[in-house]
Amino acid sequence: MALFKKRTVGKPGEWYYCLEHKKVEEGPDCPGKDRFGPYASPEEARHAMETAAERNLQWENDPRWHDAPAGGGTDED
Repeated sequence: MALFKKRTVGKPGEWYYCLEHKKVEEGPDCPGKDRFGPYASPEEARHAMETAAERNLQWENDPRWHDAPAGGGTDED
């Protein structure tokens, strides 16, 4: 018998998008490593993948995150 139960973090009323099951779930149904969230509503959770794609695109185009040398030169000549 285990002394401590392994709990999944989260609360009912919080919405998540489960990457494993590809669906919106309320509360702590799946492990944190398999989900995005929490979101305030099921509608926000439903668009989690689109939100992540938009944020990734913003980060990819943010000049503060590029390792290119100052002056815009590249090493690929």
